[in-house]
Amino acid sequence: MREGWSPLPIDAVLPALAEAVTTAGRAVLQAPPGAGKTTRVPLALLSQVTGRIVMLEPRRLAARAAAERMAETLGEAVGGTVGYRIRGESRTGSTTRIEVVTEGILTRMIQSDPELSGVGAVIFDEFHERSLNADLGLALTWEARSALRPDLIVIVMSATLDAAPVARLLEDAPLVTSEGRAFPVETRWLAAPLLAGTRLANATAALVTQAAAETEGDILVFLPGEGEIRQVAALLDIPGATVRPLYGALPFAEQRAAIAPSTQGRKIVLSTAIAETSLTIEGVRVVVDAGRARRARFDPGSGMSRLVTERVTRAEAEQRRGRAGRVAPGVCYRLWAKGEEGALPAFPPPEMETADLAPLAMELALWGAPDGGGLAFPTPPPAPALAEARALLQDLGALDDAGRVTEHGRQLAPIPLHPRLGHMLRLAGRQAAPLAALMAARDPLR
Repeated sequence: MREGWSPLPIDAVLPALAEAVTTAGRAVLQAPPGAGKTTRVPLALLSQVTGRIVMLEPRRLAARAAAERMAETLGEAVGGTVGYRIRGESRTGSTTRIEVVTEGILTRMIQSDPELSGVGAVIFDEFHERSLNADLGLALTWEARSALRPDLIVIVMSATLDAAPVARLLEDAPLVTSEGRAFPVETRWLAAPLLAGTRLANATAALVTQAAAETEGDILVFLPGEGEIRQVAALLDIPGATVRPLYGALPFAEQRAAIAPSTQGRKIVLSTAIAETSLTIEGVRVVVDAGRARRARFDPGSGMSRLVTERVTRAEAEQRRGRAGRVAPGVCYRLWAKGEEGALPAFPPPEMETADLAPLAMELALWGAPDGGGLAFPTPPPAPALAEARALLQDLGALDDAGRVTEHGRQLAPIPLHPRLGHMLRLAGRQAAPLAALMAARDPLR
């Protein structure tokens, strides 16, 4: 381990986790943000696991950052003992024992090799986010373990999830709980709710300016999307402060600059929900929460998904608030009045309940379980939405009338696009690639 390595709260429960892995081969680990689960657990399991350890992260930036941190802890470069694989990029080698991947990568791995040859453990990190790919990955991995690989170790890690139902789903897996290590965070609300018609960017910029005048340390601002980040950045004028955006479509060099420690002056990071979990941004002592989250919602009428902006849930607000207490006592400013808090939903909905299920239906048909029956889903696919998704795949010629995958469907499955776009690409050829890329992009007009 590198010089300067110091214990984190998760270290206290690593013996209990090791015992669960040894005796049961599975475990659910509940630990709040900052406990150290993402970077400590895979390293602690190295001596216990035969083969590779595959850890799933919900976002590309988090996958890179986790791999880099673990490699640094070992005093190595990424691509040695620790590597990562995300869409379009791979940093692994012949000696790689820990492979951090984004969730869709595991689906492709297990569909092409249901035994997961050479893999000794699969870790699902940040499972509380309940993405469609994470739910599917857990269901497929658990069935592979039950039918083909009883020796495969499965660990589910979460920060805010009610872990007991997941433990029951995994045949009463041992539940290990770690306490967090956080400094006290003072919460400050607006004196009154925002007036109707107030622009979110203007109100947020005013609150950031107030926070900068009243506090010390770097500031992390949560906004719903790239558009709002650009608007707030244009409005801010705080002497001595450097404004850094942080969102998924940002080039990696700029993402790295946002999470790196500030070398001079004060740093203000304007971020989407990408910074809620997995990432530690050094120096942050102040959080400004605009109170909005952007989610994908499937519209059955149009057959398309659209992004909607909603109020944050109480769980998300607490996650964001906690980012202010990672390195020192902090302050969280909330862009809503304290009296509005009771009306916030408790948790965000699982993506399974709101997403377009066509990609899921394709994966289930490839697996040989078109209706998802018998698979260990934390939230089963809603039958009407799944039936509609299968009907679409039949219209595209990806499934036959009995719901079996056709040859055309097998050609669509590996393409990292929605089946509609993959179908267009297969029929139209290479000349359709720019159009498919534009339609798949978050912002086609950039």
